[in-house]
Amino acid sequence: MIVLRNLSFARAAKILVDNASLQLGPGWKIGLTGGNGCGKSSFFALLTGALHAEKGDLDVPASWVIGHVAQETPALPDPALDFVLDGDVELREIERALAAAEAAHDEGEKIGALHARLAEIGGYAAKARAAELLHGLGFSDADLARPVAEFSGGWRVRLNLARALMCRSDLLLLDEPTNHLDLDAVLWLEGWLRAYRGTLLMISHDRDFLDAVVGNILHIEQGGMKLYSGNYSGFERQRAAQLALQQAMFEKQQREIQHLHRFIDRFRAKATKARQAQSRMKALERMEEVAAAHVDTPFTFRFRDPAAAPDPLLVLHEARGGYRAAAGEKIILDGIELTLRPGERIALLGRNGAGKSTLVKLLAGELAPLRGQRTEGKGLSIGYFAQHQLEHLRPDESPLQHMARLDPTTREQELRDYLGGFDFRGDMATAPCGKFSGGEKSRLALALLIWNKPNLLLLDEPTNHLDLEMREALTLALNEYEGGVVLVSHDRHLLRTTADTLLLVADGKVSPFDGDLDDYAGWLAAQREAAKAPATEVAIDKAADKAARIAAREQAAADRQALLARRRPLLKESEKLEKDIAGWQAEKATLDAALADPAVYTNGDRAALEAKLKRQAELAAAIDAAEERWLEVHGELEALA
Repeated sequence: MIVLRNLSFARAAKILVDNASLQLGPGWKIGLTGGNGCGKSSFFALLTGALHAEKGDLDVPASWVIGHVAQETPALPDPALDFVLDGDVELREIERALAAAEAAHDEGEKIGALHARLAEIGGYAAKARAAELLHGLGFSDADLARPVAEFSGGWRVRLNLARALMCRSDLLLLDEPTNHLDLDAVLWLEGWLRAYRGTLLMISHDRDFLDAVVGNILHIEQGGMKLYSGNYSGFERQRAAQLALQQAMFEKQQREIQHLHRFIDRFRAKATKARQAQSRMKALERMEEVAAAHVDTPFTFRFRDPAAAPDPLLVLHEARGGYRAAAGEKIILDGIELTLRPGERIALLGRNGAGKSTLVKLLAGELAPLRGQRTEGKGLSIGYFAQHQLEHLRPDESPLQHMARLDPTTREQELRDYLGGFDFRGDMATAPCGKFSGGEKSRLALALLIWNKPNLLLLDEPTNHLDLEMREALTLALNEYEGGVVLVSHDRHLLRTTADTLLLVADGKVSPFDGDLDDYAGWLAAQREAAKAPATEVAIDKAADKAARIAAREQAAADRQALLARRRPLLKESEKLEKDIAGWQAEKATLDAALADPAVYTNGDRAALEAKLKRQAELAAAIDAAEERWLEVHGELEALA
């Protein structure tokens, strides 16, 4: 168990959390949330010993092994598989001890003891486990032998993640593990973490990922830490109700304070009332101020309306996507037929390396078709966002200088107001962006893109490094946007709320996907099983009949589809129940706050009071019934899983 006793910690002399006391149980899966700079990463540093508390205690069992993802990966010559195996420190120690003992021809008893311990920790299957981790995170068989130095920065992040998962940890700390992952890797990691038996503490801005994995939320806000039971959606509902009640209490207290001030100002000079005025002044001093509930996101922006949009915006006809090399053409996609129209919202699905980014580059005009036609509508204006474009930002220039370079005729104050919607306020607007975080650079790139009034948006993983508030602001802005959208993202909440059409990029083709994101998860699982099937079949029976194998796979696929068909209505019912419960809880919180005011019982409006009390009881009953049904639905879903 992890125990916090009156814990306070700071960074650069700034107190981040003060006087926190709580307990985190063994085996719990906890999402760590809070605004930027609130202390989430500092809390991880406390747990690993990289930071020390200002006061109080943080107790972690001394025997626990802590796994965490390294921030940097040196350009090592080691093969990827060996690099990941190094995550199991005891395994490597035993292997070295065995090699030394056998070289020195030590007694058989010592070698036997080492082999016994190796078997206890699953050492003989370690390479298979490491390979499975790498495959799940998107690496191919050929990648396993490649030196670490050959991988790009994003793939090295995946290697670090695989190495942390390889560690047989009691406590696993993950800071934004889904950054640099595509959707199939996110879904695989989600399943792996659900099966993890240790204690998990995770920072993530992916709400669907948090909902699927964690059972508790540890929230840092205004220098305090508070533990909530349930997933992220449950936390949002609980916190919204608390903030509504807190706001009602704040407003009520402000009315009382104003009343006391009016009495003091009116009677402090009168001798007959002076004593009463003094007592009220003391009451004001004793009153514990209730903070106003600050729930507004710092981000307020929307896409600027383009002057006009052609119809169609862009057409690909019999297009072939790929690259020309000395050895000839490398074809990635072929026979692409795609017409983009204003208001159309398309999400691209497909496994890593299938060609999603290639298709987006074809649409953006960064890649010319090897064959076929790419036809732009007259007046087409493309807004293209991709992670590599962050490198095009000028590190020595500020957000304001970037905006002025983009539009030198607009007044500085107007540019500052616009940047404020992306939380570049005050000194941030004039600070060089070279030292900005990944999230701040992504916000600046989006701000520059939106200013140009595009009528076609091409967004390739736009949410990497963005926090929950910015993701929500982007989602709202996209829902209001009237142009065309093509989106690649691992954020399922963004995909569900913005995309109307799903296209599958697979086997060199682009085709409509008939289903939703849950169906896509089933499709990915079937693809993984199909990839494993040939090796498994050979191992079991080399002479097995090919037709029987095909029939078995088809039956397995049919079974999966039947399972998905049974799950889908339950998932939809669950979503409706959650939406209903959230609405009822918000309404009940407002009623609770109103009925907590003594004035409602003395104003003489008996009918209104009875109506409120009746509605309060109805809401309580409805919430109880819906929560009970929600538990039943999730029980059925777990049974199906």
